Amino acid sequence: MKIGGSKEIFEQVLDTDLCSVCGACVGICPYFKVHSGKVAKVFDCDLEKGRCYAQCPKTGVDFEMLSQNYFNQPYTDKPLGTYQKIVAAKAGDMLQGDRFQNGGSVTALISFALESGAIEGAVLTDAEGLIPVPKIVENAGDALKCAATKYAAAHTAAAVNEAAKDGRTNLGVVGTACQLTGIAQMRANPLEKSDFMDPVSLTIGLFCTWSLDARKFKDYISGKIDPATITGMDVPPPPAEVFVVKTGNSTTELPLSEVRTLIPNGCSVCPDMTAEWADISVGAFEGKKEWNTLIIRTARGEELVNKAVAAGYLKLDEFSAAGLDHLTTGAGNKKKRALKKQNQEVS
Repeated sequence: MKIGGSKEIFEQVLDTDLCSVCGACVGICPYFKVHSGKVAKVFDCDLEKGRCYAQCPKTGVDFEMLSQNYFNQPYTDKPLGTYQKIVAAKAGDMLQGDRFQNGGSVTALISFALESGAIEGAVLTDAEGLIPVPKIVENAGDALKCAATKYAAAHTAAAVNEAAKDGRTNLGVVGTACQLTGIAQMRANPLEKSDFMDPVSLTIGLFCTWSLDARKFKDYISGKIDPATITGMDVPPPPAEVFVVKTGNSTTELPLSEVRTLIPNGCSVCPDMTAEWADISVGAFEGKKEWNTLIIRTARGEELVNKAVAAGYLKLDEFSAAGLDHLTTGAGNKKKRALKKQNQEVS
């Protein structure tokens, strides 16, 4: 893959409205900043090759290189990517009484990893009002405060860049496909720097079909509901076609057709529904609201899951053949839609 600089990333990604605000270009130089949920280039840069370009998931991804670096095997274009096993999971008795978006598996795994010393900190996504922001936490209590889906795009990868610059290591990261693709490219040391140190030792991916433009979402919601009263949000499985906003003891259902108009264009070219560049990927389990779908991709991911189960942080169950067929179809359809859109962008 040919690596460019900030000029090329502006022309190919920002100027063409393909940015997904993952943050992979932020925190490694002063030329890119995030403001109110948008990435902007604030200065020109004359570097011919830059980490901003090399890490961006929208400038072209060398899947074969990432697969060899991450899984030590050739890339497979199968809908669910490389994995060892798929199970149903939910938070165990150690987190009993806590309220989660679905099964609470992500919070359970991160909490266990922090409490057991498997990681020294975790890069998660918090929120300032309706604007998602990355946050590094060092204990399970703070991890619980970041639970629940944010739905708007977040620059989580920027916090990983900042952590690497500060010399931090042994971090866990929870992110969506675009965020973890950027981080996977960073971990591959694309500019072959001799002093490179990988700050990440655990990645947990979140299933994602789309996110929302944070500023447009804030304006949209503010015209209907007081943002200060919002306690949670959810998108029920089809055929509901509504976006549910929870405020205290009540809920408001908004047409999903309206909410979809707030999806950034960059989401349409993303082929990855299940966050393939992760140790463990987690999503909702349609039909079993209190459970998650758990895709275990690496030996490190399997070791963490087994230890979390033994310590009472996680519970597992079998994943049905029907559920696997449904998941595979959904992920495969996203790849097909993304490829079609990519071809349209090029033509």
